[in-house]
Amino acid sequence: MKKILLVLFILATASLRGYAQQCPDTASYKDAREIVKNLEHIVAPSGIQESYKTKIGGIDQWLNVRGQDAANPIILFIHGGPASPLIPTIWQFQRPIEEYFTVVNWDQRGAGKTYGETDPDSISDSIHIPRYVDDAIEVAEYIRKRYHRKKIILMGHSWGTVVGMGAALKRPDLFYAYVGIGQAINVRDNERISFDYALKQAKAHGNAPAVKELESIAPYPGDQPITRERIIIARKWAQFYGGMTAYRESSEYFFNAPLLSPEYNDGDRCAIDQGNLFTLGRILPEFLDVDFKNIRSFPIPVVMFMGRHDYTTPSEPTAAWLDKVHAPYKQGVWFERSSHMIPWEEPGKTLVSLLKYVRPLAINAGGADR
Repeated sequence: MKKILLVLFILATASLRGYAQQCPDTASYKDAREIVKNLEHIVAPSGIQESYKTKIGGIDQWLNVRGQDAANPIILFIHGGPASPLIPTIWQFQRPIEEYFTVVNWDQRGAGKTYGETDPDSISDSIHIPRYVDDAIEVAEYIRKRYHRKKIILMGHSWGTVVGMGAALKRPDLFYAYVGIGQAINVRDNERISFDYALKQAKAHGNAPAVKELESIAPYPGDQPITRERIIIARKWAQFYGGMTAYRESSEYFFNAPLLSPEYNDGDRCAIDQGNLFTLGRILPEFLDVDFKNIRSFPIPVVMFMGRHDYTTPSEPTAAWLDKVHAPYKQGVWFERSSHMIPWEEPGKTLVSLLKYVRPLAINAGGADR
């Protein structure tokens, strides 16, 4: 039995292993988690491996810090969703990056381990984009102080690019560079491009049920309200035709990753879907109005990682924006075998691109000092 799980940037089909209705017992995965834990354990004397909560925006929020050499430049990686935390998935792709960077992952308010720290009703009124931006800035300031850094690198994925762009624009003094992965420039443009791709593919494959569903919401988004129901139909078929993970109809590897994560217990795993459902309805209206097209000047170096087959946050608007924007340094990197999940789909090229285009921006500015 399957259900539709909508996350603003991530819609996929998840089985009851997705933990939405109850918190199932995952004891059968304990031995596998121990293997992952042992593999992931950082033993280098120069390394750092910490997981803790700290006050951010007036509430306890969780940070995870990992790296083989604590003197390396620091990346603050802002997860997608909203409320789709990276911490329970980092075991899948992050280990090589940790050779050259210290990576800080953060469970945002209403997400993952942070969701379980606070009564949801007490933060309900704070689920707004400006609050997330201010939280990101506060996290960056905390990291600088705790780890004695002048600046850090800011990197966002999917929904995290909305938060990341906002933070970089508001406090550029905190960051050596901004890296957008699956960048959102204009959400309504993204919805239109994604829908057009889905309908084209459905017709090309003779998928009559898909065509019928998609045509039932056409023109999309058009001048009709962009409701959850319309988004679900549009995203379902775009991602079925590889718009989330290239050449795949689904992305179970990502949604089931928490089962093997040593960082999360069963309650934390359950909180993933709980946090998503809590956050979605509150953030959707303002999310749909996100528009960075009129940002013509960017205050810090900007690097965009763009999946050639991404129809979750289509890459063409990002490439067009990057071509016109003025910045101290800018670089676009196309990932020809990726869709939306670039670090998972092309982890080797992700690392090489970070080393080629991003790490020098910090090193040349003294970013490896402590």
